[in-house]
Amino acid sequence: MRRLLERRSQRGQSLVEFAMILPVIMFLLLGMVEMGFAINHNTSIVTATRQGARVGAELVNGSSKTGHPCSDSSGAATVDPQIIAAVEGVLTSPGSPVAVSQVTQIVIFEVKDDGTAAHNMTPSGNKNVWVSSVDGTGHPTGTLLPGSTTQHMYFAPGTPSSYPASGRCGTAPASGIGISITYTYKFITPLGAIVASLGASQIQMTDQTTMALEPPSP
Repeated sequence: MRRLLERRSQRGQSLVEFAMILPVIMFLLLGMVEMGFAINHNTSIVTATRQGARVGAELVNGSSKTGHPCSDSSGAATVDPQIIAAVEGVLTSPGSPVAVSQVTQIVIFEVKDDGTAAHNMTPSGNKNVWVSSVDGTGHPTGTLLPGSTTQHMYFAPGTPSSYPASGRCGTAPASGIGISITYTYKFITPLGAIVASLGASQIQMTDQTTMALEPPSP
């Protein structure tokens, strides 16, 4: 009889201990899964900024002439829309988990040689901000997609707008272009409900990429 009672007592103790540790195990498991989702979203954001910076560095001032001479900016008006289209193309690609509606803004900004021996490229303060532009159903209502007369993008020019493409040139002193994206990541797993009870239901992600502008051909 005593042995039976001891066994029941041990089983009861094991159940209590398991019940105490289970929430911790579940929290850690959800945390790892959520981290995987967050990293996947961030990877898409990083890829998008790189693609945008690459396109901006190649287009420079939009010159249609060979070598992008600084004196010709006949296609300047199409430069930023093409950059945004490149960024949007990555964000909306089939393999991207990013919700475009959660992209707060895309910024196209100027970087210049800081004049030091290290020749660090630092933001000059000139930038063009593009903001989300969708209707009540989530359909894009922004600037027309380059080359289309009917299809709109998910973004439209905002403020400030102090970095005109017509003034971009790859000659010395060295200058470059940068693209930054601000994205609101919303929790996917039930961990979000737990974190929300602590007052934080989302994470603000930001990434930027800078590249030197293609110098004009001699």
